[in-house]
Amino acid sequence: MHDLGPAAREVARVAAQVSDDDLDRPSPCGPWTVRELVGHLLALTAHFANVARHTESDRGGAPAEVGDGWRALLDERLADLATAWTEPAAWEGEGSAGGLTMPRAQLGIVALEELVLHGWDLARAIGAAYSVRDDDVAAVGEFVGGVAQAGEQARTGLYGPIVEVATDTEFDRVLALAGRDPRP
Repeated sequence: MHDLGPAAREVARVAAQVSDDDLDRPSPCGPWTVRELVGHLLALTAHFANVARHTESDRGGAPAEVGDGWRALLDERLADLATAWTEPAAWEGEGSAGGLTMPRAQLGIVALEELVLHGWDLARAIGAAYSVRDDDVAAVGEFVGGVAQAGEQARTGLYGPIVEVATDTEFDRVLALAGRDPRP
């Protein structure tokens, strides 16, 4: 089991700083705008909470509409996601996300990876500070490193090309492996 609470709270802290004017800004996550990134966060938090409860749907994490009240809804979903993964049963058996079936223990780390990477994407897009715990970096780094070792085909749809830069921290290395440029 891994505590998703700190990463979820950090995403909520950053999201609270997103202004309506920020929603059409580009994000470091592929071709997505901040609005599309927020829509993805809204969807993935609901989906991964359902995965933890063994009630996932076929809809998966398709982006949600970003309408009035999205900040409160995202706060609620982030808290629900973190709570759902505190149950030992959340980490048992198999589940599905993004069209892939795998052990729920791995899916919990995928949920963490989504929070950590997209939290950073959101912070970078709006120029906000971002903090991540060493435990979270280690867990996400193991997952991202495994995908990187699996080759380019395994990365398709998950990450952009590996960014070849000198990295100062382990988190910078993870960001670069996940196709993000950690340089300011």
